[in-house]
Amino acid sequence: MSTKTLTLISMITVSVLFAATHDFTPDFTFRGSTLAGWHTLGPASWRAENGEIIATPQSPDGGWLVLDRGYQDVKFYTEFRCAGACDAGVLVRAEKTSGGGWKGTYVSLSGEGGSYDLTLDADGKELNRSPLLRATAQFARMAAGPWNNGAAQVPGFARPAITLAEQEEAASKPPAAAPGRAGGRGGPPRPELKTGDWNTIDIIVDTDMLWTTLNGRRGVNSATSDRMMGYGPIALHAAGTGEVRFRDVAIKDLNRKTEPAAQVSSHFRMQQLNDFFYSWGASVGDLNHDGIPDVIAGPFYFVGPDYTERHEFTAARSYSASNNFPEGMTYFAYDYTGDGWQDIICVDSRPIFLYVNPKGESRRWDRYNVVPTATSEIEVFGDLDGDGKPEILFAAPNAVMAYAKPNPADPTGVWKVHNISEPGLAGAHGMGMGDISGDGRIDVVNNRGWWEQPASGPGETLWKFHPQQFGNGGAEMGIYDVNGDGLNDVVTTVAAHGWGLAWFEQKRSSQGDISFVRHDIMGDLSTKNAGGVAFSEPHGAAFADMDGDGVPDLIVGKRLYSHLESHIDPDPYGPAVLYWYRTVRNPKAEGGAEFVPELIHNRSGVGSQFVVTDLNGDGAPDIVISCVKGTFIFWNQMRVRPQSARKN
Repeated sequence: MSTKTLTLISMITVSVLFAATHDFTPDFTFRGSTLAGWHTLGPASWRAENGEIIATPQSPDGGWLVLDRGYQDVKFYTEFRCAGACDAGVLVRAEKTSGGGWKGTYVSLSGEGGSYDLTLDADGKELNRSPLLRATAQFARMAAGPWNNGAAQVPGFARPAITLAEQEEAASKPPAAAPGRAGGRGGPPRPELKTGDWNTIDIIVDTDMLWTTLNGRRGVNSATSDRMMGYGPIALHAAGTGEVRFRDVAIKDLNRKTEPAAQVSSHFRMQQLNDFFYSWGASVGDLNHDGIPDVIAGPFYFVGPDYTERHEFTAARSYSASNNFPEGMTYFAYDYTGDGWQDIICVDSRPIFLYVNPKGESRRWDRYNVVPTATSEIEVFGDLDGDGKPEILFAAPNAVMAYAKPNPADPTGVWKVHNISEPGLAGAHGMGMGDISGDGRIDVVNNRGWWEQPASGPGETLWKFHPQQFGNGGAEMGIYDVNGDGLNDVVTTVAAHGWGLAWFEQKRSSQGDISFVRHDIMGDLSTKNAGGVAFSEPHGAAFADMDGDGVPDLIVGKRLYSHLESHIDPDPYGPAVLYWYRTVRNPKAEGGAEFVPELIHNRSGVGSQFVVTDLNGDGAPDIVISCVKGTFIFWNQMRVRPQSARKN
C-alpha cells in the first residue's frame, strides 16, 4: 500500500506534551487529521481523524505506519487503545536489510509485551523475533561495559583506605558472585495493560539501552544488540483482528542536547570554589578557630573569608557525575567533643560519621562511625530536645523515624538512637523539624505526616503520629507561617526524583484539630506553575529570609544526574537550575500567599543538602552549594551594608 491511499497533509507541531508523562518538550507532536510525513507497509489501512491515528489490520500479520524521518537516540510517547484481539507495537531504529526488508528494535504493546530484535521482509511480514537481554546496569545510560553500581570507593569516606599490598591480595582472589546482577530476561512483573481502554507508553532508546514505561510504571530495561549504531524511522504496528488507535504521539531527538547560556541573578554574586564533583552536600562552621565561618564540601573545608584556600579533612578524589555516586550526602559542623573546636558530621552514603577536629594540625581527621546505619538520603540537624545542642534526625532501619545524639562522656562512641515512630513510616526523602502544634516544642514532619512531641519532652516513648500526605518524599521540609495567620504551615518539594513544589496551609477546627490544605507552587511541564517555572528532581531545599522582609523564603534547585547519567528520572538533561521563591503574603492569592520565583543560576543546581547562612556578617544570608558542577557560594547582594557597618 502506498501513501497515495492516504490524504497527504500533516499537522506536526512543536509544543509541550500535554499528556500523561508531562516530562519532556517534544520536537514534534501529531495532533492532526491527515498523515503526510508517514508511509505504510503491509496489509493494514491507516487514517487520521481528530488527532488520532486509526489502524485496521487486514490480515493477522497486519501492517506498519512508518515515519519518513530517522532517529537513533529518541524518546517516544503515545497513548493507544486496542479493540478486540488486536496486536500492537512500536518499532524504533528501523533499518533496511540487505535483502530489502527491515530490522529494528520492537516494543510489543500486546499480549506478553516485551522488547525484541525484529526482522521483517520487504512487505512488512515478520520473519524473526528474539527477546532482548535484560540490561544489568541499573543507573546507567549504557548497558554494555564494566559496571560497579555507581560506587567510586574513595578512601576516607564509606570504605577505609587500604594498602597496596592489601589491594593486590584481594585482586588475587577469585571474585565473588554478585547477587542479583546476573543477565537474562527476568525482572519485575510487567505493568498491567488496560483492555479496551486508553493506555500510555513511553519509550526511550539511548546508546544501547531501551527503557519502557507502560501506564506510568517502568518496566525492565533492555539492551539493544545494534552496538549503539542502529538508526532509522519509528513505525507503528497494528496486527491481529482488532482496530488500534494512537493519539498524542510525541517524539524527541535525544541526540540533540542544549546547555543554556549561563545566567546569574543580579541579586547574587557567584563565587565558584572548585570545578569538580566531590559531594552532594555542603555546610558551614568555624573549623580553624579564627571566628570566621569556613565552608565544608566533600573532603575539604575552604577557609574564610576568601574561600580560596582549602584543606583536606579526609582522603580526596573527585567523582564522575555520569558513573559515580558521591559518598558525602549531608554535612554539619558542631563541637560534639566539647574541646572548643568544631567537628564535622558527614553522612557517608548512609552511615553517619564524626570527623574529629585535630585542633589546627595540618592532617586528615580521625573518623568514627557514630550511627552505623541510616537509610535516608537527607538528614536534618537541630535541637529537638531543648538542651541547646543539635541532634541528627534521620530514617533508621525498618523505616523508623529517629534521632541520634552523643553521650557527652564518649562522643566518638556509637550515639544513642531515639525512635520517634513505629516501623514503616520513614523514607529516604523528605523530613523537617518545626513547631506545628504551636505548643513551643519542636515537632517532626515527613511526607506521610507529622509527629507531635510529647508534653513531657522527647523521652523514650514514641511520638503521636498525625497522618497527612505531604507529597511523595522530597527534600528538607520547611515549617513556618506562610500566610501570616499565626499558624505554621509546611513547605516542601513534592518528589525528590520527580516534579513539584507545594505548600500546605494549616487549618484549625473549632475543637483545635489540625488539618492541611495543599496549594501547588510548581508541577510539571503540563501544569500552571508560579512564574512559568518547571524543573525536575528538586532533591535539595533550604529556607531563609533572603530579602529581609521578615518572612522565610524557599531556596531550591535541580539535582542533576541524580541517578547518574541515566533515564531513571524525568528530564535528566534539563538545566541545573537554582531558584529562590519569595514568600509573598497576599490576601487575594489562594491560601493568602504566593511564591514568586527568581532564577539564581542555571548552571549549578543543588545536591541532597545545602546551607543558607550569613557568611560575611552583612545581614543577608548567602547560599553554599556542592553538586555535580562543583562547589559554589552565591553571595546575597539584596541587603549589603556599607563596609564600615559590617562586623569585624
